[in-house]
Amino acid sequence: MVDQTAQIQTHTDIPQYVRQLGRNARQAARVLARASAGAKNLALGATAGAIESRRAALAEANRKDIENGRRNGLDSALLDRLELTDSRIDAMAEGLRQIAALPDPVGEISGLHFRPSGIQVGRMRVPLGVIGIIYESRPNVTADAAGLCLKSGNATILRGGSEAIHSNLAIADCIQAGLEAAGLPGESVQVVGVTDRAAVGELLTMPASIDVIVPRGGKGLIERVTRESLIPVIKHLDGVCHVYIDDEADTAKALEIAYNAKTQRYGTCNTMETLLVAEAVAGAILPDLARRFREAGVELRGCPQSLALVAGMNPASEEDWYAEYLAPVLAIKVVRGLDEAMDHIDRYGSHHTDAIVTESITKARRFLAEVDSSSVMVNASTRFADGFEYGLGAEIGISTDKLHARGPVGLEGLTTQKFIVLGDGHIRR
Repeated sequence: MVDQTAQIQTHTDIPQYVRQLGRNARQAARVLARASAGAKNLALGATAGAIESRRAALAEANRKDIENGRRNGLDSALLDRLELTDSRIDAMAEGLRQIAALPDPVGEISGLHFRPSGIQVGRMRVPLGVIGIIYESRPNVTADAAGLCLKSGNATILRGGSEAIHSNLAIADCIQAGLEAAGLPGESVQVVGVTDRAAVGELLTMPASIDVIVPRGGKGLIERVTRESLIPVIKHLDGVCHVYIDDEADTAKALEIAYNAKTQRYGTCNTMETLLVAEAVAGAILPDLARRFREAGVELRGCPQSLALVAGMNPASEEDWYAEYLAPVLAIKVVRGLDEAMDHIDRYGSHHTDAIVTESITKARRFLAEVDSSSVMVNASTRFADGFEYGLGAEIGISTDKLHARGPVGLEGLTTQKFIVLGDGHIRR
């Protein structure tokens, strides 16, 4: 079993250490590619059990991170993200069991058919290989990401934030116990045990060892990874999500959808940041909706037409249309109709999630076809853009790229397909 906790102080040659992790992961990936669903599920279940039985050790490790965070001046929001409460420990274990209960995509064969030559051609779903995940603050990501990668047959190297190093390594020990119980290589999941940021730079330059990088964190982290990586990256930079209330919208639906999309939770990438309202219905909808937002403590920033309809609203600047607030702040713009709404989304959006509220099937179809985002919705809150809500069971993150995966990335998104050919002595003539 790999001793993760020892790594926090004993590795000082960062390039050599990280490259050894890569070599270990590549070897483990070959074993995982042929591992049975039963073995992977056993490892996940045993890891969940270890998390529960080692609750005290996890809490103690987390206490060290919390104390260090306070000394280093982390704000209350970051400390909250860092904390492993009893309920969060329970959620980690339950999340692993839920992943174990999901269908295993590895080995699925699709499209198998005979060709005129007599051979059979199809596609088999296989793991990506080795996945590097770089993330911040939340130690529960260590368990979630490891579970998804393991179930999809991928070896993984996890580099969490330095502020969570003790917590991450304590969780890694639980994962090692689970792997050992299932007879799988300990190198299947490795947590980088050094806090030096040079480790991130090293990971990003190892295409021979790592097949995909997944960054999870703030915009600064994701921009750095995207800029420096020599490896394909699955990521999204911003969640500038829009709700457009059409002039053929049902007013009651529009009020509830827009309110939920903003206030159900503020700090998520699928929260609405800009509300677009057709001018024909703006006078009937905006005053009531603005009142509800203000009662919830949301600051409103509007275009000139919005300001004329809602007293006391702050004027929106050009920067507001690009903003991902992740806070109780909302930009509002009145538009002439569907075309201007889609033009606005195309110019200022981030290709994450956008929604239309309308009773017009024609307009709904146009919005679905023309808005170039990873999730496009009709008469639903943007807050549904989530792997669990989509029935994926869990997600490693959300991608706004078009290759290799797009939208919430679950188990299938952590695999690829290869062609398989079945013959019986066939030769090409």
